[in-house]
Amino acid sequence: MWWFQQGLSFLPVALVVWSAATFVFSYITAIVLHHVDPLVPYISDTGTIPPERCLFGIMLNVSSFLGMATMYVRYKQVYALNPDKSRIIKLNKIGLMLGLMSCFGLCIIANFQKCILYYIHVVGACLTFGVGAVYMLVQTILSYLMQPEVHSKDIFLIRLTVLLWCGSSIASMFVSSVVLYSGLYGTDLVQKLHWDPQEKGYAAHIVSTASEWSLAFSFLSFFLTYIRDFQKISLRAVVSLHGQTLYNTPQSFATDEQRLLIAGSI
Repeated sequence: MWWFQQGLSFLPVALVVWSAATFVFSYITAIVLHHVDPLVPYISDTGTIPPERCLFGIMLNVSSFLGMATMYVRYKQVYALNPDKSRIIKLNKIGLMLGLMSCFGLCIIANFQKCILYYIHVVGACLTFGVGAVYMLVQTILSYLMQPEVHSKDIFLIRLTVLLWCGSSIASMFVSSVVLYSGLYGTDLVQKLHWDPQEKGYAAHIVSTASEWSLAFSFLSFFLTYIRDFQKISLRAVVSLHGQTLYNTPQSFATDEQRLLIAGSI
């Protein structure tokens, strides 16, 4: 059995590989068609113009579904490992809600492009990266609370490192974006897909785009830390039939009528 076949470890693997492929494929398509500049464009800019917009949208929607599945399994695993610890259970529920909100934001990013509905796209980005960062924080706290009984201290330190990476990327992207869109370098930069290195604001643009790529891959790196945990869990659905058919048979009608008569006689 391969390592990714153990338990449910294929879920975080699929999430990371598929999401990375989404970014890479849309980037390559946009570069080949000369829709964006080769040097670190915004991720959203690589999914703005057809045909890469179609590829970006459908693949990112699949990533959102894989993200929700991964976060749900993580929720069930933490709950099963700590059934009597109320503090961990509360944090675990909060983490699940934050994770689902982050995945919903990813759907918004996929379906509302930056150059078409900018403000809705920004809301999706805030949900994905902002709320997603808080989800990473909650999971890191849970990792701290569960060590060393459930897992080693190394897992907590790795997740803490990735969380700090994520936080520094958010800070860098926020500051550079505020500077870039402050109006000092023009008023229609949202629609701008091609930049000249000699233009004013180019340095802030590069810092902002590089920070976004760094932020995206910090998220993917965080989910990579789930692989080892997911090797030790599996879920199954239990089917419980309430009858042998999907409609009421005459026999069931008679049984119901008999029950009513007995109840009435009592």
